Amino acid sequence: MSYSKEIEKRRTFAIVSHPDAGKTTLTEKLLLFGGAIHVAGAVKSNKIRKTATSDWMEIEKQRGISVATSVMAFDYADHKINILDTPGHQDFAEDTFRTLTAVDSVIIVIDAAKGVETQTRKLMEVCRMRKTPVIVFVNKMDREGKDPFDLMDDVEEELKISVRPLSWPIDMGQRFKGVYNIFEGKLDLYTPSKQYVTESVEFKDISSPELEKHIGDSLAQKLRTDIELIEGVYPDFDVEAYLRGDLAPVFFGSALNNFGVKELLDCFVRIAPSPRPVQAIERVVDPEEEAFTGFIFKIHANMDPNHRSCIAFVKICSGRFERNANYKHVRFNKQMRFSSPTAFMAQKKETVDEAFAGDIIGLPDTGNFKIGDTLTSGEELHFKGLPSFSPEMFKYIENADPMKSKQLAKGVEQLMDEGVAQLFVNQFNGRKIIGTVGQLQFEVIQYRLLHEYGAQCKWEPISLYKACWIESENAAMLENFKKRKSQYMALDKEGRDVYLADSAYVLTMAQNDFPDIKFHFTSEF
Repeated sequence: MSYSKEIEKRRTFAIVSHPDAGKTTLTEKLLLFGGAIHVAGAVKSNKIRKTATSDWMEIEKQRGISVATSVMAFDYADHKINILDTPGHQDFAEDTFRTLTAVDSVIIVIDAAKGVETQTRKLMEVCRMRKTPVIVFVNKMDREGKDPFDLMDDVEEELKISVRPLSWPIDMGQRFKGVYNIFEGKLDLYTPSKQYVTESVEFKDISSPELEKHIGDSLAQKLRTDIELIEGVYPDFDVEAYLRGDLAPVFFGSALNNFGVKELLDCFVRIAPSPRPVQAIERVVDPEEEAFTGFIFKIHANMDPNHRSCIAFVKICSGRFERNANYKHVRFNKQMRFSSPTAFMAQKKETVDEAFAGDIIGLPDTGNFKIGDTLTSGEELHFKGLPSFSPEMFKYIENADPMKSKQLAKGVEQLMDEGVAQLFVNQFNGRKIIGTVGQLQFEVIQYRLLHEYGAQCKWEPISLYKACWIESENAAMLENFKKRKSQYMALDKEGRDVYLADSAYVLTMAQNDFPDIKFHFTSEF
């Protein structure tokens, strides 16, 4: 098969939402349709010990939440699909933001009862910034929820994007009868006791009296009125507007009951973009180029607890990646070859001989990679826009078991390379400070240090407001600042100067007193 056909077949997307909207359940059902798994895991049910495929870390199984992005690939309808299931919890937002730099489109899951929630709004801002096309899936239609038209208004207002329903629900909750698939002109009927679409009827003309036979008089009348209203109020579906990120198609269903998922997937493979050009600092990289380029957007430690191995996740931007070929590690300016690159199915991985633009592969990492590193066939390229945000919560990390100080040091180093949190070393007293964007991350770090590295840590409080990276062309002023603020100066793991401000007032005063110093609140890796 020719090279451009391979790229055309690829669909790489992330599933994002607020916690508990049903993101991981939807991922499971997509995998089920793709034949990648044969039984979906009940994510929340403790009675069933099989947990969701994409939540494989021990702490995820216990809490019933996703704490790290997982990558899964499968084939469907002659397309190669790469799904990234992201954490919804805001404490892990940074992992999600970085994942969004590696995908070509996004599916946003919204709970029918709750509508658009805070976290979804933030994620949409990242999509808008990157002009990433989004599809909205309104989940949990088998429960009571908001009126579908109110939900449409909610999505338009909160996510600041035009919408166009491509399927429409027939009632909801206990009375949920199914959806009318506007995109394909079909009636999909729902039977609560069964786990699949019971009946799919071709239905191009809903004015036909046949409709009453399927859903009864009053619902048939309501559906006709609704569809008329949709045609009148919403713009016609325009694929180009969707690809530009200006229009979001909307689907309704119930992921838990397998309902509406296949319709979403069928439409998705038809309209979603294949790999798109990626902006590097030097130039725009086109996926059709022959030369291989890719960047590392995530590092995960201990995917296999029996081997203390890290895996670097690489998004291929152009060309073909081949096993055992030599590639240039741009930051080190040296050639590297990889004998066991892997493709993923969450934790299960298999060795691949080749991969194409749009694919996500894993490379075994023995400390050679950092998030944002570029690999190429030889060209000097740097991909940009992998932000690391300024942490908002800080604690001193102390060793609770003096016999295990080596294990603790190694564990902290690997977890920081993953981008789970950030490590600062206070220049005044040499103590290590961990900074995170949310409280839950401290628990995850403590849990993983103990269970994956056999190291015990304890946290000690420290009162800080913000960490900011500082730089200045005025060397004397920088030196003076570092002297005056010596108690609050630290180095990050790259050895860059970081000022740890203990209050908003002190930070504002510092910015006024030292006008030649730049204070940065994100560090571009």
